[in-house]
Amino acid sequence: MSYLNEIAPQYPKQTKKRVGRGIGSGKGKTCGRGHKGQKARAGGYHKVGFEGGQMPIQRRLPKYGFTSRKALCKEDLRSSVLDRIETQEVVTVDILRELGLVRFNTKHVKVFNHGSINKPIKLKNIAVTKSVKAAIEKAGGSVE
Repeated sequence: MSYLNEIAPQYPKQTKKRVGRGIGSGKGKTCGRGHKGQKARAGGYHKVGFEGGQMPIQRRLPKYGFTSRKALCKEDLRSSVLDRIETQEVVTVDILRELGLVRFNTKHVKVFNHGSINKPIKLKNIAVTKSVKAAIEKAGGSVE
């Protein structure tokens, strides 16, 4: 069992800096602040990034980058994924969402050629590349 008088902090506490207590203390007169200037004054300090009136680095450098909000609801799909879909009369974006092949917030899907299509698939309201359209029609499917 430990007692209150035996408890010690995890790391040693630093003693408070006693300033303005004479020349012999090493922190007398100007109290370690030097002579004049903004840092020597009471309440005188600047905000983070302030460079004494010079244009700050974060404002000198150009802004760059852009994330399209439309890109967040568009998704690409490989044609080989369509071949794995179990028999559906018509494949739409909603069906792809239910099967977990696209994200829940996807509104537009484009299918690009990767792999082969062996089943007749009917796509509705889904964009496709020329090569995928040819492969779907060759397999006996259609694109609306």
